[in-house]
Order: sequence, then structure tokens, then C-alpha cells
Amino acid sequence: MHASPTEGQGVETSTAEGSEPIAHPLRAALEDAFGIAVDRVERIHAGTASDNFRVTARDGGRWFAKVHRSAGEAAAAARAVELTEFARRGGTPVPGLRRSVDRAVVARSHGLALSVWEYVDGETAETGLRGPRWHAVGAVLGRLHRHLATHPSGRPVLADPVQLIDPGATAAGYDRLIEQYRRPGATRDEFTRWALDALRQRRALLPEVVGLLRGLPPLTTQILHGDLAAPNVLLRGDEVAAVIDFQPPTRGFLAWEVARIAGDPRTLAVPRWRAELPGLLDSYRAAHPTVPSADLDAVLAVGAAYTLASTYPLSVLVDRRGRADHALQTYARQRHAAALAMFEAATTRP
Repeated sequence: MHASPTEGQGVETSTAEGSEPIAHPLRAALEDAFGIAVDRVERIHAGTASDNFRVTARDGGRWFAKVHRSAGEAAAAARAVELTEFARRGGTPVPGLRRSVDRAVVARSHGLALSVWEYVDGETAETGLRGPRWHAVGAVLGRLHRHLATHPSGRPVLADPVQLIDPGATAAGYDRLIEQYRRPGATRDEFTRWALDALRQRRALLPEVVGLLRGLPPLTTQILHGDLAAPNVLLRGDEVAAVIDFQPPTRGFLAWEVARIAGDPRTLAVPRWRAELPGLLDSYRAAHPTVPSADLDAVLAVGAAYTLASTYPLSVLVDRRGRADHALQTYARQRHAAALAMFEAATTRP
């Protein structure tokens, strides 16, 4: 299992021994609570709700350890484990969970709360969906949603897609952010000028975004993975090696979750995406034949609306500029371009 990095940022690793204060209690917790004789611990610089480590055992086994930063996050992780194991029973490839010696899914030891998973080799879908990958991801996602539709937390129900965003709050959020970028003393570099133009363009599009959602029929909501972004889909060649980092069981729009992975900015940067997207949808439908056609027909519209209504990552970049944010600035441009591309495709489809 890998960790999911903050959107737009890659994964780096460094040796934790001697440089990470958490490494020594982690080694002890792994040995005492999980029975793992540790040879090496390496930190994976990714994730926002946990500190993540690759662990090599003396017997050659490799594990992924998540150290949860608060009691609330540990509790949420335990609920997410339940959903992960439910997905596994439905045939979704997920990393295997290693329970503690007393069978806990999240163990508390040496001042740490941690969960331990099988380490799965693979690259994240941040490299983009191309060719056969569209079909592979579509098939796995369709199988996942078909099984999650049977989750005991609740069966699928139809809902008005306008619920996807709060138009008033979204407009107010854009107005505040525009003022932050314009405030006296703010940096006036090339990125800031671009960001202001992008924010104003997105703010002006909001009435059309709301109109786009209002033009859709009721869409399916159900229990979802919850964070099916590109960093959480691991690929090995053209196949899906694992789906990782499930969230606690939460209901959402099925079309939104399809759009999260199908409309990833790195994928939409390649012009052929419009010609290849039907491959994902066809493979999804083959794996989940009872899905309403309206849900798949609405993927582009829902993806465009959700992305255009989101201020990430411009909202975190407003006070964090400079070379250290180059990757996030690049992602901001990519995400803006992807939002506009989905909006154009959704509003020009025959």
C-alpha cells in the first residue's frame, strides 16, 4: 500500500532511522503490537491525515505503516478499514491489512496509533490514464461501485445534483479569495496574475455551472470510496494493482466519484482524452450493468461543476508562494485547464 499525497505533489522517500523522531517508537510499536521484526523504516512524504512509512522486516517482508495523528483520525481510520475489507470481499484489489497481535485494526502502542498494511508496488494514476488503462480502471471502479451499492449503511437513492455544490457559499468563497490575491502588499508575480484571471473566470462561470447541474436528472447517491483521486489508484503496467486509502463509509454522487479519476488533470492534459473516456465508461457499465445511464452520461457535467466550484489549490497557495510551491502551482494550472475542458465537453455534447 502507498499513501496518497496532497493533490499535485509527488511521493518522496527518505530513511527515517536517525532523522525521524517517530521512527524509534514506531519500530518498538511494530515489534510489540504487530510482531514485525523490523530491519528498516523509511518515511514516505505523502498524506495529510497520517505519517506514513515503508517498513522492511528482517524476513524480507514489506509493510506500509500509517501513524494516525489524533484519536479522531484513528477512529476514522478504523471505520475506513471496514469499508476497505468490504470492498475486498466484492473483488476490488486492495492491500491486505495486518492486524495487531490482539487482532486490532488500529493498534495503540508506545504512544502511537497505527495501522499496518501490505506494501503494494506500483505507480499512481497521477501518470495519467492512457490506452488500456482507461478500460482497466473503468472495470475496477464499476465492480467497486456495484458492490458498495450493497453496503449495510444504505442502498443507492436518487438526489438532485444541484446538491453537489452550495452556489451562494461557492460565490462568496471566490469573492473572498479574489480579494486576498488583490490585497495591498500581495506578491504581484506572474503566477498571481494568472491566478487572479483564473479565479475571475471561474467566478463568472458559476451561474452557468448551476444551470448545468439544474439541467441534469436526479442522479444516484450511494456509499463510495470517498477519495478516489489519482494518487489512490495504483497501477502496474496497464492493470490496476490496488485501490487504496478508502474513507469512512459516506454517501455521495456516483457520477462525482467516476469524474474524480476520469477527469484527473494529468489525464486531461492529453488531447485524446475525449476519444478514450468512452472506454472507461463502457468497461464500467460492463462491470456494473444495472447502473442508470443518467449517471454515466452526467460524468463530465458533474466533474466540471465540482472542479469549477472548488478553489483548491489556489486557496492554499494565496499565502504560500515561491519555488517550494512550484509543483502545486503547476497543478493549479492543470486543474483549471481540466475544469474548463470538462465544462466545454459537457456543454457541447450532442
